[in-house]
Amino acid sequence: MKELTQFKIPISGLKQGIHQFTYDIDKTFFTYFDYEEFWDSLLKLDVELTVNSTSLEFALHIVGQVGVHCFVTNEAYMQPVEDTYRLAVRFGDTYNDDLEDILVIPHGSLEVDIKQYVYETIILSVPARLVHPGVEDGSLKSEVKDILDELRVDEPTEGTDDSEEETDPRWDELKKLLTDK
Repeated sequence: MKELTQFKIPISGLKQGIHQFTYDIDKTFFTYFDYEEFWDSLLKLDVELTVNSTSLEFALHIVGQVGVHCFVTNEAYMQPVEDTYRLAVRFGDTYNDDLEDILVIPHGSLEVDIKQYVYETIILSVPARLVHPGVEDGSLKSEVKDILDELRVDEPTEGTDDSEEETDPRWDELKKLLTDK
């Protein structure tokens, strides 16, 4: 698989201050990670890199849509996605990515590879339960949805009162014990 070199941000020679980078992310990005849950993606990544004298701070802002399938009807649709992730990069003796929001890279490093952080941010920004917007507002015309509507169990209306049903007299005697204290 071809390496995603565009996500390796060169840090050597950058002056202190804020630097901007923009990327378009499509299906090939997820193919690199062997992630097949998205059938398409139209995402824009804005990276804001703040260079300080002893550290770097990344702000990754992702906005766009990913192609997914509805969990209810299996209809394909584009799910809106938006998220921001902040990553602090410090310099140390050895590479260490054990901490969630802090990356330690060796002194003298020339670049920072952010592709794994971008990938994880996108995956975590997708809702855990994917439901087609047409299912929620009732506008989706689907054979699966029609079958589910036919099989739906109607909830009791307000006019019926289940508490008036006849109970077993043995339970009534036991309930008296609770109130006869």
